[in-house]
Amino acid sequence: MAIEEHSGVDVLIVGAGIGGLATALALHQRGISCRIHEGVRELRPLGVGINLLPHAMAVLEELGVAEAAAAIAVQTAELAYFNRRGQLIWSEPRGRAAGYAAPQLSIHRGELQLLLERTVRERLGDDALRMGESLVGIANDARGVVATFERRSGGTVAVHAPVLIGADGIHSAARSILHPGAGEVQYGGRLLWRATTRAAPFLTGRTMIMAGHSRQKFVCYPITEPDTDGLQTINWIAELADDAPVPPAPDWSRRVETAVFRDRFEDWRFPWLDALALIDGAEAVYEYPLTDRDPLERWTVGCATLLGDAAHAMYPIGSNGASQAILDAAALARALAADGATARALEAYEASRREATTRIVLANRGNGPEQVMELAEQRAPDGFDDIEAIIPRTELEEIAARYKQVAGFALEQGERS
Repeated sequence: MAIEEHSGVDVLIVGAGIGGLATALALHQRGISCRIHEGVRELRPLGVGINLLPHAMAVLEELGVAEAAAAIAVQTAELAYFNRRGQLIWSEPRGRAAGYAAPQLSIHRGELQLLLERTVRERLGDDALRMGESLVGIANDARGVVATFERRSGGTVAVHAPVLIGADGIHSAARSILHPGAGEVQYGGRLLWRATTRAAPFLTGRTMIMAGHSRQKFVCYPITEPDTDGLQTINWIAELADDAPVPPAPDWSRRVETAVFRDRFEDWRFPWLDALALIDGAEAVYEYPLTDRDPLERWTVGCATLLGDAAHAMYPIGSNGASQAILDAAALARALAADGATARALEAYEASRREATTRIVLANRGNGPEQVMELAEQRAPDGFDDIEAIIPRTELEEIAARYKQVAGFALEQGERS
């Protein structure tokens, strides 16, 4: 085993996902040295579309990357919910259209990750990223923490630093080491098929729509501005309930044929959107099970803690996964700036974020703001003539407002968490 007694940095970050990269930028901005260790040899633009909420965008603005992100994204202006017949249940303005100082962005997850990686390399230098090193051990000692990494090139290396941050995703090695027996990934009983399709704009051209209900749903939104042919890249997700006891392994590279689910959406052709045409127009479709993890009673053990999906993996409901990881990064940087690279700082970070994110995980298990679609299906399964006769507007407003409060981006809360 190669031994490296001192890393020369204050913070080791495990994982070069959106959370880990944002953490590196936030720490660097506050003069805190750090280094990222990532298991893959090279980052590739995996995944499809995600949304970044205004409070997360406010953090990216502080980090000086919001403008570059906006250049490869769409500023979401509206969120609209429909039943499976394409009838409008509820819509509301989003981002700057709703009065926020920061926008809400719809963006390709992989492109955002690569943007953050480039920015880390530009500001911190290439040495700030160690690729091809997978975490296999964590040990606290009197001086901080020793992390052991297995190198793809062969052998292992033990690295010492004052603190370690596990930002290595839902299947976090850091979480498993720090909290053995804390529970496996939980399957939500639904399969998602995700893809992008080049198509003409729909509705406002900046609208995110959700149609259906918890057992059959279609979500889509544009993630690029129209090109010279007037077409946008439309991100879409088809979702169906699945009664199989064991889901397929989650893998962003698991491609499937649309025949697996296409016939269930045969009649989803609305005057304002042809869902079936989007399905048929995709070049590649990826299957992914709906999963999360049970909230932990604590994240921090000595001089090591968790961040992002490693700490609070949640269903992709309410546009919160990447946003909450970015908020974690900002909170961690504030805590370390205040208390130094110490266990005390990690405890302060956890105290500011754990309960807040636990509430979101649990709210998403209850369908979060998508409850409005569930109510429409329960109360009017054959459709409706007047939505307010089915669900009063005050009830719709209350559901939307309550979730914004839980997720920390109600307008009156400001744009920082």
